[in-house]
Amino acid sequence: MNKYFIIVVVLLVNTIYSSAQDSIVNKTSHTRQELPNWYSHKYEIHAGAFFPLNNTQVRVGSTTSGKGSLLDLEDNLGFSKYTTSFYGTFSWQVSKRSRFDLNYFYLSRSSRYTIDKDIVFGENTYNADAQIEAFFNTQILRFSYGYAIFNKPKYQIGALIGTHILFGNIGLRAETNVGSGEIKDNLDFTAPLPDLGLWNKFLISKKLALYSNMNYLSLKINNISGRILSYNASVSYSLIPNLNLNLGYTGLNFRVDIEKERLNGFLKWGYNGPTITAMYSFN
Repeated sequence: MNKYFIIVVVLLVNTIYSSAQDSIVNKTSHTRQELPNWYSHKYEIHAGAFFPLNNTQVRVGSTTSGKGSLLDLEDNLGFSKYTTSFYGTFSWQVSKRSRFDLNYFYLSRSSRYTIDKDIVFGENTYNADAQIEAFFNTQILRFSYGYAIFNKPKYQIGALIGTHILFGNIGLRAETNVGSGEIKDNLDFTAPLPDLGLWNKFLISKKLALYSNMNYLSLKINNISGRILSYNASVSYSLIPNLNLNLGYTGLNFRVDIEKERLNGFLKWGYNGPTITAMYSFN
């Protein structure tokens, strides 16, 4: 997949360069023409795929077992570093300077792995050489408001405020040697992570535009403390009226500490990788 994605990016970059050259040559005439409809539409719907590289550390303890073992999901539990997931966005250009964005990301991961050391997870100890069934399911909902501080016909640069809401569920299961019994633990949580950031939007030619944003914040809310850094950059190419192809690169790095009635947890997760989406724009 990565090989084909790189080929598509190279072809698109070549197209961007050619279009930029045409834009320079015809700069005077272009500035007198109206902006392309897809660039100035009020609503945008994006849907496509995300191909992230994951790096995940987790620790789940309890009031009886203590802090729990610090685990690297990819190295200690056999999770794949490379995954594929659904990625969607809805954008509303409220006015010339204001916009709202709603993003959704879903990732379901699991593994079956024979561990090589004792693991304390939740309220149980999983002994070395046990075969573990593990899962880590996440949904991320992001809502943001952006205001264009610099607002020109062909570019906008502004600030944004928003929040990532992380819905997570992680667990382990193993069969025991006592009868047909089993031991299992899981921790589910909801972590709201507000953030502040910057965004920009540039029209290169009638068919091409660049988008990017970056967000960061660290704080504690009730029994959950967290830190988040996210970023996204993409190129949008107009295929036909109202329909664009977007190629981008997205990353999210966060740390969450959770305290519940019986369980407590620590999660440090970073993912980054290419995205490919179709964008439909309308008024």
